[in-house]
Amino acid sequence: MLLLLTLGMIHREEEPEFVEMTTFDVSEPPAPAAEEQTQQQSAAASPQQATPTPVQPLPAPAFELPPSALPRPTPQPVPQPQPSPAPTPAPSPSPSIGVVIRQGSNYGPADTGPRGGADSAVVGTAPDGSPLYAARWYREPTDQELSGYLSTASSTGWGLIACRTAPGWRVEDCRIIDEWPQGSGIARATQAAAWQFQVRPPRVGGTYQTGTWVRIRIDYTRTMR
Repeated sequence: MLLLLTLGMIHREEEPEFVEMTTFDVSEPPAPAAEEQTQQQSAAASPQQATPTPVQPLPAPAFELPPSALPRPTPQPVPQPQPSPAPTPAPSPSPSIGVVIRQGSNYGPADTGPRGGADSAVVGTAPDGSPLYAARWYREPTDQELSGYLSTASSTGWGLIACRTAPGWRVEDCRIIDEWPQGSGIARATQAAAWQFQVRPPRVGGTYQTGTWVRIRIDYTRTMR
C-alpha cells in the first residue's frame, strides 16, 4: 500500500497545448470627409458632360410677301462668241519661165532685129560640125506651153539646147548642150518642149538659111505673184 501511494505522488510534466490563432483587421473605417474627397477626385478624373444649351426658336416674320410680288431678276443677254477671221494665206512662189535675150550674148535666142538686117552671129559648132548660130524668136513660147515640162525639173536654173531649123518657123532634132545646176533636168525639159518653139532661121548673106542650127536657152525661175 505504501508503494502504491508513493507512485501516485510522482509529478508528471504536462504537455503544452497548441491553440490555433486567427487574425482580424481591426483598423478604423475611413472618415466621411475622406470618402467624400475620394469621390470628388474620381468625378474630376471622369470626362465632364456638357450641358446642352436650349435652342431659342426664331421669331416668326411679321408678314410674308406672295411669290408673285417678289422681284424677279431681269435676264441678261448671253454674249455670242465672235468668229475669228480666217488667216489670209501668204502668196506662194509660182514658177516663171523666161527666155533670156541679151545684146551681144552668145547664150539664148538673139534679139529680133529688123528684117534685112545683118547676118546672124556664129556662137559655136553644131552637133554635125556646121556653124551654130544665135537664134531669134518668131514667137516666144508662153508659160502655159513650158510649165508642164519644166515642172519635172528638180530646181530653178537654165537649160541650153541646139536645134535644126525647119520650114514654118519650127525646129527639130534638138540636142542638149548644157544646164545649170547639173542634173536639174531643165535642159531635158526644154528639149521635150521644143516642138512648140517658133524660131527664125539664121540669116546668112541677107537670106534665111532653113536647115541650119541655132542655139536656144530657157531660164526657169520662181517669182511671187
